[in-house]
Amino acid sequence: MKYSIVIPVYNEAESIPELIDRVSEACRRLGRFEIICVDDGSTDGSFSRLTEAGARVPELKIISFAANAGKSDALDAGFRAATGEVIITLDADLQNPPEEIPRFIEALDGVDAVFGR
Repeated sequence: MKYSIVIPVYNEAESIPELIDRVSEACRRLGRFEIICVDDGSTDGSFSRLTEAGARVPELKIISFAANAGKSDALDAGFRAATGEVIITLDADLQNPPEEIPRFIEALDGVDAVFGR
């Protein structure tokens, strides 16, 4: 099974290196995955940080909006680009630990959706 991690990004340049490293580390144990970051018109260099991360994490796909469109549009773009059978969303500010991703996958057994808070 392939997993798609969709992450809307807006002005999170400082957290991006750690975010991508932690998400990719958490997902490597799961098998096939992709990380889709949607830069929602950031003005702080987030896109550059994403590009740098993409050079070392081949599973990273980047979508970039010219202007801020909002979280819903960023998620929608990420969902449309996703190729995994399972989609997981995360915020870019690391308020939700990427290390919890395997627990969400385990909780999917026999159900259609899993939510955390």
